[in-house]
Amino acid sequence: MSRVLIVGAGGVGGVVTHKCAQAADVFTDICLASRTLAKCDAIARQLKRPIRTAVLNADKPAETVALIRSFKPDLLINVALPYQDLALMEACLAAGVDYLDSANYEPPNKAKFEYKWQWAYRNRFRKAGRMALLGCGFDPGVSNIFCAYALKKYFDTIEAVDILDCNAGSHGHPFATNFNPEINIREITQRGKYWERGRWVETDPLSMHRSFDFPEIGAREMYLMYHEELESLVRHLPGLKRIRFWMTFGEQYLTHLRVLQNVGMTRIDPVLYEGREIVPLKFLKAVLPEPSSLGRNYTGKTNIGCVIQGTRNGKQGTIYIYNVCDHAACYREVKAQAISYTTGVPIMIGARLVVTGVWRKPGVFNTEEFDPEPFMELLPKYGLPWVVKRLRRAPELG
Repeated sequence: MSRVLIVGAGGVGGVVTHKCAQAADVFTDICLASRTLAKCDAIARQLKRPIRTAVLNADKPAETVALIRSFKPDLLINVALPYQDLALMEACLAAGVDYLDSANYEPPNKAKFEYKWQWAYRNRFRKAGRMALLGCGFDPGVSNIFCAYALKKYFDTIEAVDILDCNAGSHGHPFATNFNPEINIREITQRGKYWERGRWVETDPLSMHRSFDFPEIGAREMYLMYHEELESLVRHLPGLKRIRFWMTFGEQYLTHLRVLQNVGMTRIDPVLYEGREIVPLKFLKAVLPEPSSLGRNYTGKTNIGCVIQGTRNGKQGTIYIYNVCDHAACYREVKAQAISYTTGVPIMIGARLVVTGVWRKPGVFNTEEFDPEPFMELLPKYGLPWVVKRLRRAPELG
């Protein structure tokens, strides 16, 4: 029996709220807070049980502390912007509550995300007797747990991991992003990076690409990017020789993105316009479709998983462990598309494991640092079934 405060009322926040409301045996009281109260109230009206809603500026720790002291949650779930991670962690320490998020901190004025800022809180959370669970969405999150599960069940040593994220759905718009446009475009347009033979290798943005035959979808072109789970898995998978992250993009999406880059609309530094400073990417966000609005007409499926190579009893092997999710089915259940769904469901499961004590200890942790089996058992129960497919040989990813 627990109380949970959810900060952020976008597409993912809506899924997390729906899923927490479904788990009434664990989450007895829910508060959804956002800068825009109308978004919280709209989500609340979709639910079969009442929740509390509140206005909150997550950039201001004092406001969050006041709300925590008023609502008295056992856990704060952060599905706001990555810029706000540190402010919310500070509030949790000040008010004495556990913390969970889905994306690591990113400075507003620089497109660079890494865990160093949040890992620096380890001693403070440990001394306070509080827990912070980082990156508990799908990737990062489930992708990390897939690796931990593979190490526990299939391999003595994992040598190589390729994390694959394929969205083969169609939302009917010429150009749109499946989550916050500002964060999404910053992520895609930065330089690629992967780990190989003990060092980080950088690439030009989206310059490396390969084809992969995704189960239930078929062959799709995917592009190498940097993603934060690489940083934590390099630390926590002993013997790892290489790890990379790949994401699929259609040619129409890439064409729009190239044009936007070429004309300066993806810039994050301010420009002077009619006597005032504006950030082009923030303006672009304002004119693009709201990600939470995409679900109504979304069709097709996603396939997200990990190709893992390793050894067991001296013999080498390769598996692909993955989930397939249907956009239309997600909308019927929680009024959201599959990208929001695959992120929101694992957040609720992680929250459930924390508040019930299955995954709880003081400090700051990534998901792969805990026993993966309780999490894997809950994934299909809450809508994300997974498959382990043995591959005769590793795919030709170069």
